[in-house]
Parts: sequence; structure tokens; C-alpha cells
Amino acid sequence: MAIAKIIEVSAASETSFDDAVKQAYNEVAQTVRNVKSVYVQDFIFEPGEAAETGGRFRVHCKVTFMVENPNA
Repeated sequence: MAIAKIIEVSAASETSFDDAVKQAYNEVAQTVRNVKSVYVQDFIFEPGEAAETGGRFRVHCKVTFMVENPNA
């Protein structure tokens, strides 16, 4: 029987939402195998205090991966 697990992660980027999602995936993929999907639950833009900072793009994601059974 296949078992999937879902974890929630947040990531931020100073360039785009797309980059924030890629950063979330890359961080998770360093320690988790068999990632099947990244579902973006929330998109949040945090404006910078000064005009030159532009702000940050933040995403909250649910990452689904398959759990390995060493006995199977």
C-alpha cells in the first residue's frame, strides 16, 4: 500500500512568486525523496519599507511526497 505524506513549508524571494515556489521545492528536496507535488496555498506580497527594496514575495506551500516502506 502506498502512503503519501504532506508537509507545509514557507519560502520567500525578492524577485518573484515563481522563484519563491522553486526555493520551497529546492529546500524540501534536499532532505525529502519522492516529492510528487507542491501546492501553493497562499501568495503574500510584503512591501518593502523603502521604495528601492521593492518588497518580498512569500508563498505557503503543501508538499506531497511518497513514504518509502523499507520492508516492502
